[in-house]
Amino acid sequence: LANRLGLESEHVATAYEDAMYYMWKERRLAVNADVMNSDLVDEEERIRLARVFERGLGSPVGCMLPLMHQWWNAKPRWMSGVWPVRSEQLFLIPGDSPMGLRLPLDSLPAPKPGEYAPTPVVPFEATGDLPEYDQLRQQSVHHQAAQHVTGNVQHQVLQRVGAGGGFDAIDLEQEPEAEAPPLEPSVIRTAMCFEPRDGVLHVFMPPVDHLESYLELLAEIEQTASELEMPVIVEGYLPPNDYRLQHIKATPDPGVIEVNVHPAKNWQELVDITSGVYEDARHSRLGTEQFDLDGTHTGTGGGNHFVMGSYTPHDSPFLRRPDLLRSLVAYWHNHPSLSYFFSGRFIGPTSQAPRVDEGRRDATYELQIAFEQIPEKGYCPPWLVDRVFRHLLVDLTGNTHRAEFCIDKLYSPDSSTGRLGLVEFRGFEMPPHWQMSLTQQLLLRALVARFWNKPYKVDLVDWNTSIHDRWLLPHFIQQDFEDIISELNEEGFDLDASWFGPHFEFRFPHIGEMQYRGIHVELRTAIEPWYVLGEEPAGGATARFVDSSVQRLQVKVQGMSNGRHILLCNGRKIPLHATGTEGEFVAGVRYRAWQPPSC
Repeated sequence: LANRLGLESEHVATAYEDAMYYMWKERRLAVNADVMNSDLVDEEERIRLARVFERGLGSPVGCMLPLMHQWWNAKPRWMSGVWPVRSEQLFLIPGDSPMGLRLPLDSLPAPKPGEYAPTPVVPFEATGDLPEYDQLRQQSVHHQAAQHVTGNVQHQVLQRVGAGGGFDAIDLEQEPEAEAPPLEPSVIRTAMCFEPRDGVLHVFMPPVDHLESYLELLAEIEQTASELEMPVIVEGYLPPNDYRLQHIKATPDPGVIEVNVHPAKNWQELVDITSGVYEDARHSRLGTEQFDLDGTHTGTGGGNHFVMGSYTPHDSPFLRRPDLLRSLVAYWHNHPSLSYFFSGRFIGPTSQAPRVDEGRRDATYELQIAFEQIPEKGYCPPWLVDRVFRHLLVDLTGNTHRAEFCIDKLYSPDSSTGRLGLVEFRGFEMPPHWQMSLTQQLLLRALVARFWNKPYKVDLVDWNTSIHDRWLLPHFIQQDFEDIISELNEEGFDLDASWFGPHFEFRFPHIGEMQYRGIHVELRTAIEPWYVLGEEPAGGATARFVDSSVQRLQVKVQGMSNGRHILLCNGRKIPLHATGTEGEFVAGVRYRAWQPPSC
């Protein structure tokens, strides 16, 4: 591989385990302890020491090639060098991680100021199409042929005709001063590692700045492995962030597996991606629903977050039209059903996606002032959108990620990876069926299209304490959501409220009903905000539990006369509220469903 990249094979170094460290660890063991048996208390430490001693302290762990990609005179090239360490051999940091994560980087010479200043990739830069797979393979073959010619034929030709090629022009070995390459760093601090592990050769990829360089290196690895007929496993650093690269990430979380999918260009791609994820989960014996101990059908507790924007930041609708984000935030604020209809059971100011007005009492007032800073039309710098909303779209602790509208990747000042023009809608829980998820996405697309054509300019409503009172009852949420569908129909978006019937029955399960002397009473599950409790000692550390012991149900009465009848619960009168329909009243009843240790 070093020859294919045009590098000196002498730069390849062999890495060993730190024998002195493991000898010191062995001398500190108990007299009657045997690392090969189960005598040690710490099982992981026993397995680690046994693995090292079985392999032998003098056996090499793998090989390392210092590697860095650099551009010079508009041409790419790979660079390498020797790692100067104090010892004659390269000793790894003790641990169980792959070799590439245990390199002794702190033993290298200290860099000069500004020598290794990172140059982040600007997402607004124009980029072309990525090379095709066949083109990468041909480039790898041509690169090897060029290296072979340079090493043999060209060396013989220069010996006969001179470096000038037979002309008294200019010595090719002496570059003009104007075209001199930039100062090369004294030490190449990134490296590719090759480690045989579990019977397979693992190749640890180094970090690179450009996706094209990563693909070129990957093609060279594949071509080399094919020629040697040696299967390899690629690990290490991921490719740099690039909108031209689509990927799917699966991350284990407590109780769920988080799957991040690639963006979709149109509705058909959205259907294929969503249905495919649900189908693959079913084949893997994974579910998108669960049942409580009492048999209640609920969601998994995992989020069904939607990210909207564009492939490139300069095409993002939220950066091209900042009033679009203002309209969405204002509409969500004035229609609480959008916050609670599709959310999970854990809501409230300490939840994963709190509303703006759930944490701070004066948030509505300050949000109205922030809306006035967004111009109606004309140019608006992209950084202004982030500056206006960054300190408002947060939770109680000021975390921008744990908010109903997450703008971490809209135009963050932190790094280029945060300036992608993306907005994440976090107030959604994973529904049990893929068609229910698509219905939610259809609603979001309709709202974005509506406010793109006609901005929402209605003043914010100060809900005060009613946000956790009436807006947590199914009756008022259903009324508010039907108003949203009606407004979309008036704007030309043909959505039907009946499409969201499964969402309503899943979010607010029907408990029971009764008919007594012309009076109909219905019980339906409502929403109760859960709060994070204070710190408590747990297992030698501290933990903060969520009080999920309190729940709420809705009582809906029809055909009742407020002057003649009263509704009692445990001997107490329930305050009923008129719904606007003759003889119809609703009320919310809070109760303790169970008694956990911390509540």
